[in-house]
Amino acid sequence: MANRANFLLPIALLLISVAVASASDGLLRVSLKKRTLSRDSLVASRVAFNEEGTVALAARKFGLARGYLEPEPVGPVGPGEDDAGDIIGLKNYMNAQYFSEIGIGSPAQNFTVIFDTGSSNLWIPSAKCYFSVACYFHSKYKSSQSSTYQKNGKSASIHYGTGSISGFFSEDQVTIGDLVVNDQAFIEATKEPSVTFLVAKFDGILGLGFQEISVGNATPVWYNMVSQNLIKDAVFSFWFNRNSGDGEGGEVVFGGVDKNHFKGEHTYVPVTSKGYWQFAMGDILVGGNSTGFCANGCAAIADSGTSLIAGPTSVIAEINQQIGAAGVLSQQCKAVAAQYGEMIIEKLIAKEDPAKVCSSIGVCTYDGTHGVKAGIRSVVDKATGGFSDAMCTYCELAVTWMENQISQNKTVEQIISYVDKLCERLPSPMGESAVDCDSVSSMPNVSFTIGGKTFDLTPEQYVLEVTQGGTSQCISGFIALDVPQGPLWILGDVFMGAYHTVFDYGNLRVGFAEAA
Repeated sequence: MANRANFLLPIALLLISVAVASASDGLLRVSLKKRTLSRDSLVASRVAFNEEGTVALAARKFGLARGYLEPEPVGPVGPGEDDAGDIIGLKNYMNAQYFSEIGIGSPAQNFTVIFDTGSSNLWIPSAKCYFSVACYFHSKYKSSQSSTYQKNGKSASIHYGTGSISGFFSEDQVTIGDLVVNDQAFIEATKEPSVTFLVAKFDGILGLGFQEISVGNATPVWYNMVSQNLIKDAVFSFWFNRNSGDGEGGEVVFGGVDKNHFKGEHTYVPVTSKGYWQFAMGDILVGGNSTGFCANGCAAIADSGTSLIAGPTSVIAEINQQIGAAGVLSQQCKAVAAQYGEMIIEKLIAKEDPAKVCSSIGVCTYDGTHGVKAGIRSVVDKATGGFSDAMCTYCELAVTWMENQISQNKTVEQIISYVDKLCERLPSPMGESAVDCDSVSSMPNVSFTIGGKTFDLTPEQYVLEVTQGGTSQCISGFIALDVPQGPLWILGDVFMGAYHTVFDYGNLRVGFAEAA
């Protein structure tokens, strides 16, 4: 959501070479090499908008009706558990970006791309990109040099929370490992105005989401792999190596799984809404204790293109409080707790509808479902929109926090004190929250309930450590993201690094198993 370029820490990390090696087990492997990279191309949660730049697609991406949250049966084992398909090696940049190389055209022109399950289009810079500085720092597609190029020309644009691109569609063959996808529609980007793509260590993005969210309704690369019978099973899987100092960055396997990179069996949950790889998730626990926020179900998305774990501000603030993450000290939030705290508690104890509490005390305007808020932004972004908007936001956060504390039979003084502390742990305007590197070992586990099973993240797994010149900085792996139809969680690379993830397109489900 927010611009990540608030500071720079250049470091040398592992990247991929163009050399492709075959192994005795018949799997395709890609060797790695080092390259100097910079800290500010950390990719965090981003919202995608439609071609007109409106919020409609963003609402469909992150919104979910309550009817979709009912739990469905899950199974422990899916297809292809013993089968490995085509393995594509991944580069690992600081545990924040994982990307690899593909070819487009005949002969192949090479591009580094992120394999992104949170979007559905393939785009790369075009040789016709003349006025965007970012294009001059990345490989560019030259249609005149490809014998298999087919003109399309339809205009297209994609807007992310961290940047945007626009251009036009073309068609050509796409080479991924030893797979060749014919007649693939992709976007030649002629404008990349955002600094995000200027500093990015990838050329483009290859989306692995569903066609329902594909800009221009273009057929995704993955769909063509299946329809052109290039793979055995309609399954792909991810393994992220979270040790950025190792020789392997990770891998994506098309057509199966690599059994060398997970332990036990996968727990599968059904896709609840085609578009993103979205599923129902249960309770969130910190240190083994329920937060209570998702006890009745939340929506979640498995997103390989998001570095961190994004969730509702109310829960992220509680996690930050318990792990000692330092965000922005919000005097407005603390003012709400001090001025309206007892009134809010009284109304909640009296069983007043929590959605109407803030309007009943005059802080918000009730619109029939909740206090009126503007757009899909983090709470800190909202705060910049005006004092009254911020007060409404903080009031609704206080209601959520206080409702949770009341259920635990805490006293009024304890509740107000607790909310005051959470206000201090609200994420910074840039979204990130720093933690003390020396305290990582004493931090609690954070756990997610998926398919009736608890998936634990240790502090070593959810804290990103950046070292430069002998000095380390540690960043919380949790970032706040609020959506009107929420609550919704985005399980990015922090989670997928701990748990090998299978995207079962044939059976419309997602599976998780402990990574190995």
